[in-house]
Amino acid sequence: MCGIAGIYHCGTIKPVDSRRVEAMTDALHHRGPDGSGVWVEAGVGLGHRRLSIIDIAGSPQPMHSPDGRATIVFNGEIYNFRELRRQLEQLGASFRTDGDTEVILAAWQAWGPDCLQHLDGMFAFALYDHASRQLFLARDRFGVKPLFLSELSDGSVAFASELKGLLAHPLLRREVDPLAVEDYLAWGYVPDHRSILKGVHKLPAGHFMLLEHGKGMPQPKQWWDISFAERHSGRMPEMEAELLHHLREGVESRMVADVPLGAFLSGGVDSSSVVALMSEISPDPVTTCSIGFDVASADETSYAAQVALRFGTNHHARTVSSDQFDAIDTLAGMFDEPFADASALPTWRVCQLAREHVTVALSGDGADEAMAGYRRQVFHAHEARARSLMPRLLREKVLGPLGRMYPKADWAPRPLRFKTTLLSLAGEADEGYARALATTAPEVRATLYSQDFARQLGDYHAERPLLDLMGKAPARDALDRAQYADLKFWMPGDILTKVDRTSMAVSLEAREPLLDHRLVEFAARLPRRARIKGTQGKYLLKKAMERYLPDDILFRPKQGFVTPIAEWLRGPLAGDARAIGTSATLARTGWFESSRLRDIADAHIAGRADHSRLLWQLVMLEKSLTKLGVNS
Repeated sequence: MCGIAGIYHCGTIKPVDSRRVEAMTDALHHRGPDGSGVWVEAGVGLGHRRLSIIDIAGSPQPMHSPDGRATIVFNGEIYNFRELRRQLEQLGASFRTDGDTEVILAAWQAWGPDCLQHLDGMFAFALYDHASRQLFLARDRFGVKPLFLSELSDGSVAFASELKGLLAHPLLRREVDPLAVEDYLAWGYVPDHRSILKGVHKLPAGHFMLLEHGKGMPQPKQWWDISFAERHSGRMPEMEAELLHHLREGVESRMVADVPLGAFLSGGVDSSSVVALMSEISPDPVTTCSIGFDVASADETSYAAQVALRFGTNHHARTVSSDQFDAIDTLAGMFDEPFADASALPTWRVCQLAREHVTVALSGDGADEAMAGYRRQVFHAHEARARSLMPRLLREKVLGPLGRMYPKADWAPRPLRFKTTLLSLAGEADEGYARALATTAPEVRATLYSQDFARQLGDYHAERPLLDLMGKAPARDALDRAQYADLKFWMPGDILTKVDRTSMAVSLEAREPLLDHRLVEFAARLPRRARIKGTQGKYLLKKAMERYLPDDILFRPKQGFVTPIAEWLRGPLAGDARAIGTSATLARTGWFESSRLRDIADAHIAGRADHSRLLWQLVMLEKSLTKLGVNS
């Protein structure tokens, strides 16, 4: 796992200042503290920070192919590199190192851009072909590893693993994209189709870009997609067996490392499944790490300890105070862009604990998206069925107005919070899922904006890119489209961004065995009965793991990391909440109606409403803008 950066002149070939590449690379020191390198020639410069995982001493970067034809900087891991190496040797390739980086170089020389189809891994890399003078940029199937890029005023394209790498370049404009603010307030993060800064782009997951001298920055090309268009026709026992095969394959392939390796263990189904299979594969006790909280309702350590005892792991647990609000400035610096998923705090803490014992940690991320494990997916599937039984007129003329009139009862027990359900049922299925996924509804966002900012947004709404994605999904029903949206929109923008930044902040490599592409492709073909049964999601996974895990691990309600944001914003962070309405940083932007922000903060602090998610978004937005030093 590493950090990469570079500069490529698309127009007139100009010299590249190695000091600029070095500054961009140094900004990514946390991603690779074990080594660094910079290489430049006319029109191109590549930089690298290395976290040594495989072939610790033998694979420095930037790396040149043995014949000098190509040079690469690479962030990630190729899990099938040994099999690929043998295949490429049969095609005449020779190797000087024992690592995976040189395998990518040989694969490029053998297959060109089609080399991506042969790679099983998580990666973002830049490869310069000296013969064609092209720069090949690529990102893995799911977007586990990030890549930011921007076309600069001197005709060059700069790229880096994180936005802070681009920020080290003096020609980067620091002007906020207003559409990104709308996106952020809708989702709590800036999705991969946009960046917080104008002119900065993220190479989409499963895409590549081939840059050439004399031409402008091209459009990315998709090299992989997930399809829900087919259905598995097997019986449940056969599907269980096939799922277990893919699970074992995904876990075993990600256990290859020349450094200490372990796993995150929350005590939930996904991480417990990974630990169970690691223990089956490994001859030695697996190292596991768990974080607990000093609030009983948010603490899962007893379940993690139960799993650790069951499999005899070398378990490390730490209880941290729920009072972690003093870390939010550090958190804002990790993400560069505003990021309001509060579970980033405990994720960072468990990464810190894991780094004390291992350099690589396997996580359980990806199963909810791939196998319908989120409550919202289960509810959406049932809502879609209910919607299909109701006349459109009833939904539009009765449920719609009723939903708009119904109070937003955040204080009430969950079964009495009907507003979102009514509005969802009144609309179309995809619109309902967009509403379920959003952190701040469109009608609420509209009340926050100043008239001038609303004019800047025009008719743009953050839900539109998501609805377009769902509308074009290779899918058969509403549940398929919801899962497709989670895999392509929510997961790279939120979940994988969170894990990448918090793990890399402490120089820890996190791997996601449940995102093995063969496993996800199999899961996408599962019939609904294998994904959802009653109110249970991930049904086939739970059935398959019954031989390993007890029912109180498999079938208890999903919890996840919980951070008491609502209490913080009424207690120790009440001052920060109140200050949102008078914030000089936000006031300078002219985006919001300050009086409206003050009213929201006062209502939350007084306990009249729960505006914690919105206030947390605004607090993190303010801190991110301050860190970035941007112009609105």
